[in-house]
Amino acid sequence: MITESFSEEREALFSPGAFLGERKYLCDTAIATFSGEIYQAVIDKYPHREVAHIGSANGCKPVYAIEINGKEIVFYLSSIGACLAGIDIIEMQWQTGVKNLIIFGSCGALDSEATNGRYIIPTQAYRDEGMSYHYAPPADYMEIKNSERLAEIFEELRLPFVKGRIWTTDAPYRETKTAVEKRKNDGCLAVEMELAGVQAVCDFHEIELYSFVMTGDVLDGEEYVLEGLDEANHCLDNFKIAVKIAEIIERGKTK
Repeated sequence: MITESFSEEREALFSPGAFLGERKYLCDTAIATFSGEIYQAVIDKYPHREVAHIGSANGCKPVYAIEINGKEIVFYLSSIGACLAGIDIIEMQWQTGVKNLIIFGSCGALDSEATNGRYIIPTQAYRDEGMSYHYAPPADYMEIKNSERLAEIFEELRLPFVKGRIWTTDAPYRETKTAVEKRKNDGCLAVEMELAGVQAVCDFHEIELYSFVMTGDVLDGEEYVLEGLDEANHCLDNFKIAVKIAEIIERGKTK
């Protein structure tokens, strides 16, 4: 059973070093986006240099150091889905040594009244995926441990937000009415595909994760509503928010 997959044993049969060589250190903070449009816009705008890569039989993705306000931050395009996003983090961190990761993306609204016009800062993620069970003891929910700190930062930046549970699933085409109602009744505000696994990987590898999401499609109405998903996926303002978060956590305090 997948709930029996976690082991306290730290050493695996092989590490990223088998493919990527020795560990390296570049800087403390990374930003990841799931949007190819945001990724290209950032690379086009900011000075950058390739510092690492994430590779597989599908090909290699570059990892960049981008220069913003005279300081370098690691930046890369994350794969979609908890498993691949988690592997990207492990390989990125092996080659850059980052301690903080800011990751943002879209989600589907399960409580559109509470989330309309607001960012969501997840506090817990329902573990309806596979990756987290290999990196954390079994439980229904994964604690998103920096949610309070991120809420403080959003307050400092005067950004509208709501805190609450979300649902991470590997199977978006199995988001049935019954499943939506269960998760909504359990207090989940939205559904997405990465956070439970990503948080588990970050905890295991001692990376401080800061994650926020923007609702796009809506699942709590009589019919599924797709309008808004494109904006949530590709809103460049979200990258600008991530940069401000990076600046605040690197100076170590909020105002």
